[in-house]
Amino acid sequence: MYLCESIATNFMSSNYEKYLNFRNQFPVFTYESFSVARSEKKISIEFLFVVDEQIKFQPTISIPARSFYKIDELSDEQINLLAFHIGMIELVSYWKATCSPRVVVKPFALSNAQIEWWKKLYFQGLGEFFYVNEIVTNLLEFVTIESVSDIVLKKQKFNLDEKTIVPIGGGKDSVVTLELLRKSNVEIRPMIINPRGATLNCAKIAGFEREEIIEVNRTICPRLLELNAEGFLNGHTPFSAMLAFVSVLTSAITGMKHIALSNESSANEPTVLGQDVNHQYSKSLEFENDFRDYVKNFISEDFDYYSFLRPFNELKIAEYFSEFPQYHSIFRSCNVGSKDDIWCCSCAKCLFAYIILSPFIDPQKMIKIFGKNLFDNTMLKHEFNQLIGIEKTKPFECVGTIDEVNTALSLYIQRFPSHTPALIEYYKTLPQSIQRTC
Repeated sequence: MYLCESIATNFMSSNYEKYLNFRNQFPVFTYESFSVARSEKKISIEFLFVVDEQIKFQPTISIPARSFYKIDELSDEQINLLAFHIGMIELVSYWKATCSPRVVVKPFALSNAQIEWWKKLYFQGLGEFFYVNEIVTNLLEFVTIESVSDIVLKKQKFNLDEKTIVPIGGGKDSVVTLELLRKSNVEIRPMIINPRGATLNCAKIAGFEREEIIEVNRTICPRLLELNAEGFLNGHTPFSAMLAFVSVLTSAITGMKHIALSNESSANEPTVLGQDVNHQYSKSLEFENDFRDYVKNFISEDFDYYSFLRPFNELKIAEYFSEFPQYHSIFRSCNVGSKDDIWCCSCAKCLFAYIILSPFIDPQKMIKIFGKNLFDNTMLKHEFNQLIGIEKTKPFECVGTIDEVNTALSLYIQRFPSHTPALIEYYKTLPQSIQRTC
């Protein structure tokens, strides 16, 4: 499958030129090694990726110790198996800077089936990256993965109990998973990557202090940020796939068998209409099934990774969330404002959250939650048009389907007919084929 075939054949974007030039200049990207250090305070993993003498990356993952961890029960072989695979997903964030045509994997051997699995994940997970950078490539040609080690890592047996890890990101979805599982008397424990205000606050409201949380600290190698500033290629990578492999490591460390994600059915819809480009690929059911198969075949049959919210759409999740007012003032879904723990109120993610919740929460309370009425912000008209499906692409954000957005807007109009801010007035002028009858 080729990406960006709609680009005129006589046109070559500057980023596509970079892509071709970097591939010539940097023909090999090497997953050189990884190292694991265990101490009383934490377990740390450092990876080494090498492009040439001047370009080396050393990202890290560290997990601070907790009283409920069972790290001492894990063998080096078990830890190495899990750490190696985290390196396999981490490398794509660094590979994209040069898009080297060859990836050489040195630490351990990969079978042909594993190589094909990783190629599919990289390609589909980089769909947005290729699209936005106007890079024309296909699954066969974009990279060759070579495994040069003779050391084969065997599947392992892990001693796990019937408890559940819930990764939380500070948004409404993981809150719904937390609360519904709690009401079902399932023994759960939150997991957070790079804790921040909203994630810690949501965990606390759910009854978990920081020492009771599975905390993972992930660092980006500063060299990558330097290359980004110098004009090397940059773009979206499959973060949720990284979360998947890290969550399996935390499952082994805690002895908790189940990993309950909060990815909904809406994640399956492509971001670019009519093309197989999905910002949320690693949240999709396709990836979930692929990942479960990979773990079962190559890591262990003991782990249970699934999305608790998969049967639900965004509207149902928003309705559930509206019933948990204790979280309304502290949850955050805005990537732009995440570092400052705010809603920026100027991005598509904020607008989507506002739209999907608007039928279920009183308009005045919505304004209090977000700090302003986003339906009055005409500067968001382009993002609004993307969300309702009259632009070529949806926003490159984790948002619901076009159907869900239009249904939410129609429900809002039906339930709050006296509230007609600017974007709602604009919406009413659009053809009935766009609006949904509720």
